[in-house]
Amino acid sequence: MRPASLKRYLVGGAVRDRLLGLPAGDRDWVVVGESQASMEHAGYRAVGRDFPVFLDPDTGEEHALARTERKSGRGYRGFVVDADPSVTLEEDLQRRDFTINAIAQDEDGALVDPYGGARDLQARVLRHVGPAFAEDPLRVLRAARFMARFASLGFTVAPGTMALMREMVRSGELSELTPERVWQETRRALAYATPSAFLRTLREAGALAVVLPEVDALYGVPQRAEYHPEVDTGVHIELVCDMAAKLAPGDDLIGFAALTHDLGKALTPQHILPKHIGHEQAGVAPLRALCDRLKVPTEHRQLAEAACREHLNVHRFDELRASTVYELLARCDGFRKPARIAQIALVCEADKRGRAGLEDQPYPQGDALKAALAAAMTVRADEVARGLSGAQVGEAIKQARIRAIAEATGKRL
Repeated sequence: MRPASLKRYLVGGAVRDRLLGLPAGDRDWVVVGESQASMEHAGYRAVGRDFPVFLDPDTGEEHALARTERKSGRGYRGFVVDADPSVTLEEDLQRRDFTINAIAQDEDGALVDPYGGARDLQARVLRHVGPAFAEDPLRVLRAARFMARFASLGFTVAPGTMALMREMVRSGELSELTPERVWQETRRALAYATPSAFLRTLREAGALAVVLPEVDALYGVPQRAEYHPEVDTGVHIELVCDMAAKLAPGDDLIGFAALTHDLGKALTPQHILPKHIGHEQAGVAPLRALCDRLKVPTEHRQLAEAACREHLNVHRFDELRASTVYELLARCDGFRKPARIAQIALVCEADKRGRAGLEDQPYPQGDALKAALAAAMTVRADEVARGLSGAQVGEAIKQARIRAIAEATGKRL
């Protein structure tokens, strides 16, 4: 049973999202006037490693002691935390990143909003709380990630906040961010409705060239207008990421493959622009470099590389022979991992529809690719390989699958 004297306030996203009319997520609480000893005496279990956080014995919700943070070194880890019982709620809210996240609500529902967060929510403005914002370089990525989530609601970054972010980038502190944190923010942004706002915000702050230089290099690279009315490859990537978010909501796996499928276009020799001959193969090397640097999970790497290498082949599916389709499916490991083919089809559809004015174009190639795999998967190895051994077995299965693809799609062998 929670002591009646315990002063706690709902804070952060739970308050912000309620005021925006969004579904409620996890609820986090700040407790004022308590110590670790008094919290544990009241039955709360300590779980925080870097600062005092406790789990409510009844609800399991996190309760953190009100605290202040003082910069003590470079990067986002260089802070000294003070969670003394004398720290006030206003002091705790002051250390937060944006005004819209610095609103508290007491147990009677009354708001405590010393920094104008509710006003900024109404104005749809992302604004830093105070100068301490500049002490944590991760907040540049958080600003971009919040824009990926809220740009569709009309949010913009306050001019003063953007100016401060640019200064943070110029200071070089973003180089202190660990690959894991950069990946975490990027991954979360790709799962939101408007990943393009993540890219634009980072680029406006000068941060995209620091954290995702392979993507930043695509801006200003021209494409053939008859295929890409938006012309600029960077703009195309923004459109593709947003289309991927629309086709596969919340799926950062599809989003990452969409983000990286055209990295090779930044390497196209100037004398052949706006054509991009061989860009799909050229894109594999920068993709691998990005994945190595950010320690991207294997599943994301594999799908992204397959989409990068094969997206033009999927686009011209109607021109492929059945044997070529088989080889495409095999290169993508589709016979062992059938779900990957459906994922590649989604990425390719996002690429084709992520173009100015072509958002509503049908993409029959995706269904055709999945149908070809389904036909090939009907082949039963025990039937076609009866009486065979060694390499003959694999060849028999291959030829049977090619015939099945041909019959299902009307293609030549």
